[in-house]
Amino acid sequence: MHRSLRVPAGWLLGLLALFATIPAGGVSAPRRIRVFVALCDNATQGIQPVPAKIGNGEDPAANLYWGCTDGLKSWFRASRLWRLEKTETDLSPRVLERLTFRHVATGAILVADAYRGSQMRACLEDFERALASGEDDLVAFIGHNGLMDGSIESTAPTPGARRPDAVVLCCRSAAYFQPRLGALGARAVLLTEQLMYPGAFILHDVIERWLRGGSTAQFRDAAATAYARNQHISLRAAAGVFTPAERLPP
Repeated sequence: MHRSLRVPAGWLLGLLALFATIPAGGVSAPRRIRVFVALCDNATQGIQPVPAKIGNGEDPAANLYWGCTDGLKSWFRASRLWRLEKTETDLSPRVLERLTFRHVATGAILVADAYRGSQMRACLEDFERALASGEDDLVAFIGHNGLMDGSIESTAPTPGARRPDAVVLCCRSAAYFQPRLGALGARAVLLTEQLMYPGAFILHDVIERWLRGGSTAQFRDAAATAYARNQHISLRAAAGVFTPAERLPP
């Protein structure tokens, strides 16, 4: 005679909850995020010079936008919400380092590239190509507004490609990037109105809101909250840095 197998009630409830999260069509692919970071560079960018160590566009480890405390590499590595899965270096003459992170809760994949400061034009062109391809769900740019220093060639959207979301964290990005994003078929979800500091803490908190779903107004709120906390300014002043939701496409 065989004894009946008794399954703990807690284990069974957990299993049922897991199956409840799976879509009817099966397990969906993880959401993909691409980030293009143009390293801060005193020598080649039209910026107010910063200390030489953090303004060397050839050294990602110490760079303002990558290796410093608020830089993408440092900020996301320190986050408990993300896990670093892969580091690649010297991928090409323009890309010094690539990091691949996975979001702990959702499994979303974030791939970030650090471009030499002198390769601003290439960074912006690759950013727009990524948007045009529709291969990623969200594409972001961090750095100096290179369009202030000169124009770049327009990129045509890929026929039939899906419409990705776009975040552009640089000074006055709405005035320079919004028309280009529209022409690419991208949906701008966060742009800026003023001169600003594009620390990775902004993107980190906006992505967290984006992964849960939300509106452009909620993304702006998340960005403003992060910026106010970092810059020690009022929430109202921080909100003024980012483009109001009513001026972004639905």
